[in-house]
Amino acid sequence: MRAWNHGWKTPAASLIIMGVKYEYLDDHRSLVDFCGEIAGADCIAFDTEFVSEDSYRPELCLIQVAAAEHLAVIDPLAMKDLGPFWQLLTEPGRESVVHAGRHELCFCLQAAGRRPSGLFDTQIAAGLIGLEYPAAYGTLVAKLLGKSLGKGETRTDWRRRPLSHRQIEYALQDVIHLKPIRDVLCERLAAWGRTEWLAAELNDWQRDVENAEFHERWRRMSGLSNLGPRALAIARELWQWRDAEAQRRNMPARRILRDDLIAELARSATDDMQRIQAIRGLNRRGQERQLAMLAAAIRRALELPAEACPQPLSRAVNRLQYTVLGQFLATALASICRGRQVAPSLVGTVDDVRDLIAYHLASRGPDAPSPPLAQGWRAEVVGREIEDLIEGKMTIRVGDPASDQPLILEPRAEVPS
Repeated sequence: MRAWNHGWKTPAASLIIMGVKYEYLDDHRSLVDFCGEIAGADCIAFDTEFVSEDSYRPELCLIQVAAAEHLAVIDPLAMKDLGPFWQLLTEPGRESVVHAGRHELCFCLQAAGRRPSGLFDTQIAAGLIGLEYPAAYGTLVAKLLGKSLGKGETRTDWRRRPLSHRQIEYALQDVIHLKPIRDVLCERLAAWGRTEWLAAELNDWQRDVENAEFHERWRRMSGLSNLGPRALAIARELWQWRDAEAQRRNMPARRILRDDLIAELARSATDDMQRIQAIRGLNRRGQERQLAMLAAAIRRALELPAEACPQPLSRAVNRLQYTVLGQFLATALASICRGRQVAPSLVGTVDDVRDLIAYHLASRGPDAPSPPLAQGWRAEVVGREIEDLIEGKMTIRVGDPASDQPLILEPRAEVPS
């Protein structure tokens, strides 16, 4: 094991944290050697530290890895080529374990162009055995392993060097418990017959992340839900201009133009610079050049033929009865989930319930896609019971008001004729 003194004049023995030996990898040769050492591991747990508030993309500052008997911290700021690690993660035949791993997945997709092999997210798995979702890492460590974590370095600027022992300890504790947590979760999922649920959910989640990050990213903006095709075309053009500008200047897109201002410009649907400048938030001095670019982007959208404008994403028709039923049945959904020991927030939202209601009550074509609550494990957990409630086959009543589950769902009693 090679020594790295983090900027201190200390011997190699300092490479021990929490009584555990680790390696600090800050050059390409040591990274290649480490990847060779862990290549035979059937499970690689990893986590990242990054800073996102000052750059176009999150700046990767640290990667922590636990595999077999090996523990390491990889320093991306000290070497540019992290390819050996990301390529290793994508090789088939092993699991990659993360917690709340959206950013970890994105880093791997951007670097290697593929998903990590056998990705296992402990946060998602925990929601499928009735723990809260999204659960914090420390919560799972406490509830599943009976251990407590020390206070974290939540305000750390991970770009600064050298890193202290405290920072290294904080970073490494984020991975040393991942494999044990994964083992407990897998045991419970298997005992409850939910292993296939997790596999399906992880695949869908990764697909959704890929779509959100690499396909039509503009649709992730807030404030687009009630916009028509032409307004959506304006929003798309403005987003594309903002994204290119943010990338060119290497700064967060929100600092170029906020989402709410894009939505307001889309609703206004005008390329008149005076009217654009009249919008609060766009009337600052010295913004003439930006105003001209905004007007040009809006003009491009206004000149598009109607068939080239993006269509709103389909959701349930916003009818009053759907809203009322959705709010009521969302309470039933939460009650069903608690009874089945699945986190309600992982299963679905009020909008998902409303979509299920519309699917059953509204006119639809034979090829209309079924909503999420009518598919896969969600249909098994809650979808069919909510369908029975909609169709009057089930009733819901208050049982013990003091109980953690005061609502009772039961088959509708036949009324004697």
